[in-house]
Amino acid sequence: MATISEYLGVRTNNVAEYVGVVRALALALELGATEVDLLLDSKLIVEQVNGRWRVKDLKIVPLHAEVRASLARFRRWTANHVPRAQNSAADALANEAIDRVRAGGPPVVVRRPDPA
Repeated sequence: MATISEYLGVRTNNVAEYVGVVRALALALELGATEVDLLLDSKLIVEQVNGRWRVKDLKIVPLHAEVRASLARFRRWTANHVPRAQNSAADALANEAIDRVRAGGPPVVVRRPDPA
């Protein structure tokens, strides 16, 4: 499994969630994935990515476009909503980034699977 823990500074929750999706999709493509299942605790973003809801926030428009362009590069993809209580791994990575930066560490840590 690969993970990204990145300190984003002060952002809205929706912008931070979209940035997380952009980074995750880029890493999945880098690792050669052809399929991706997004599990997001933001129903808004799930509905926007799936094309059921419009994107009205101008800060989100370019991020949404980038996500959709990245998703087009996969053979298959899904985006589903999960309750925040079931998405503790994402919260742990966000808290890890905040704590790491406060301690003087790097803003981004990417963990890739060990090559077999």
